[in-house]
Amino acid sequence: MVPVSGPTTGMGAPCWLHLSVRDLEAAKRFYGAVLGWTFRRGALGDDVHVVGERDGVPVAGIAAVAAEPGVPVAWTVFFSVDDADAAVARIRERGGTVGVGPLAYPLRGRAAIATDLEGAAFGVWEGRLVSRWHVGERRAPAWVELHTRDAFDAAVFYGGVLRWADGSPGSCEVSYEHERVVLRRDGEAVARLDSGPVESASPRPQSRPRWLVRFRVRDLAAAREAVVAHGGAVVPGSEWADVRSSEDEEEERRVTVRDPDGALFTLEEEEEGEAGTV
Repeated sequence: MVPVSGPTTGMGAPCWLHLSVRDLEAAKRFYGAVLGWTFRRGALGDDVHVVGERDGVPVAGIAAVAAEPGVPVAWTVFFSVDDADAAVARIRERGGTVGVGPLAYPLRGRAAIATDLEGAAFGVWEGRLVSRWHVGERRAPAWVELHTRDAFDAAVFYGGVLRWADGSPGSCEVSYEHERVVLRRDGEAVARLDSGPVESASPRPQSRPRWLVRFRVRDLAAAREAVVAHGGAVVPGSEWADVRSSEDEEEERRVTVRDPDGALFTLEEEEEGEAGTV
């Protein structure tokens, strides 16, 4: 699931993005056209698993494991932990639900997938990681944020599960800024938790609590056209499901879309000078 080539990231920080698909070749064509990715063999073999790269830097893994039509396809954010079993125990203690794992990946690590108190899915990973992979508000090719009913309640849950700000070596820092919770690693923002109008039982996936994955592109208009041309669709409304934020100028640089299998993600146009600075 997670390729191995470098030291572990900070404990509790986002450490990998993963997508399970029904047709790997179709997914490679779509994401290659939309995001400009190239692909290399993944840890499980190029017939079932590839790593998408931008300018030679790994961004995410895509695996052909969701073969059943009823299996939902979605981007999953994984967080680094030092002990997957202990993290799973903390998830259950705090009212979360563990759906898969921990599963062992020989010579690589162990992973589990769970949902938080509002139903947002996430993963935990124990093991070594890609050395050049990172997320952030500016230079990185991806950004992640939680859309949930109450960011502060969510921070209590994730902080306990992922040991944020507990003083342990390598742990992340948490700050409360403008009614948001910002997660930092060595002073760099790596994720954000936002409060907003979500509904766990909504028939629209974009309206449910979720970890949103935002990929940066050099030309937003071209990427948007490529989404439609390759079988995807633009999702009406903003990232907050038709509720526009006060950051209108920033919202004009983003569009939420879904791939041909229904996986939601957001495209964000890079500001001048951001490209190629990973």
